Order: sequence, then structure tokens, then C-alpha cells
Amino acid sequence: MKTQLLFHKSLELPRVVALILFVAAACATVTAQTVWNDQAASLISDIRAHQIGDILTVIIQENKTASKNTSTKSSKKSGVNAGIESFLFSPAASSLLTKKGQLPSMNLNSSTQFEGGGNVSSTEKITTRLSVRILDILPNRQYLVEGAQKTSFGGESQDAVLRGVVREADITSGNTVFSYNLADVTIQFSSKGALSDKTKRGWFTKAWDKINPF
Repeated sequence: MKTQLLFHKSLELPRVVALILFVAAACATVTAQTVWNDQAASLISDIRAHQIGDILTVIIQENKTASKNTSTKSSKKSGVNAGIESFLFSPAASSLLTKKGQLPSMNLNSSTQFEGGGNVSSTEKITTRLSVRILDILPNRQYLVEGAQKTSFGGESQDAVLRGVVREADITSGNTVFSYNLADVTIQFSSKGALSDKTKRGWFTKAWDKINPF
């Protein structure tokens, strides 16, 4: 009886070992597929634009202030005092060119004065975001980017165009870059509509400013 029991245990031991090896192999396969799945997104992948055609976002923060003061002042005075004491003969000897015994004389005085001045002040603030596309890759990992945007609302339309050069190092991990980090940048905003027309001078006012002598 004891011999038969040992025989059964000797038969079950290989089965148990085989079962353990099978379960371990299955777990290893599942773990490998989970860790090395090509379809899974990498936790350290770089989403920054770096190829031609890639898109990044420019955060436009521009504050411009300009002022100019001019002042001009000028004055001029002149005078002429001339007279003829005698012409060929003294006034007592001859009345030629005389009137009541006096020869012609001239006394002129003139004075001019001008004073003028001007003051020009301008302040602009723009805060917005604009998506641009990489057009070319320049040396030293610099990108030539360009983008345009058109919006319309309430009868008003606004066009925005941006073009410039950005360094790869200035692009953040969120795939954004600030406008003040761009080189050779051109930012243009134009608006059309009834509201924009109200802020512009009419043609008559412009023409009058050109011909107004004062």
C-alpha cells in the first residue's frame, strides 16, 4: 500500500511541475505583451514639432508703446534804413528828385516768428494663439514657420498672418513657443467690417490734412 502511494506521488509531481512552468510561461508572455506593446503610447515620447509639415502653437504676447514729442521755434528780424543825401547837386542847389527839398529815403523793418510742436503716442497690446506649420528646417535646428487664421463674427472679419524663425530649444514640451522668441518675425492683423470702418478717417479728412496749410 505504501509502495502504491509513493508511485502515485511520483506520477503527480511531474504534472505539478509542468503546470507551474506553463502558468509561469503564460504570465511572462502576457507581461511582455503588456510592456512592449507597439501600439501603446510612450510615457516619454516628445510631441514637439521637429519635421517639415509639423504644427506648433505660437503664443502671441506683444506690448508696444511708442511716443514722440517735437518742438520747433524760430524768429527773424531785419531792417533797412537808406537815404540819398545828394544826387548830382545838393538839394539846395537843385530840386532834381526832391520833394519839398528832401531827397528820397527808405526805412523798412520786418519781423517773423514761428512756433510749433507735436505729440504722438501709441499703445498696442495683443494676446492670442496662432497655429503655424514648419515650412523649412534651417541650420542649427532652426525652423521657418508660417501660419494664417481668419475669423468672422458679427459682420466683422479678422485676418492674422504670422511668419518667422524659431529655435528648436525654444519650443516647450507642450509644443508651444512665445512670439517674442521668434526671429525675423512678421505679425499682421487686419480687420474688415462696419465696426472697423467707424475707427478710420474718411477720405475727405485725409485729403484736407494734405492740403491744409496750417
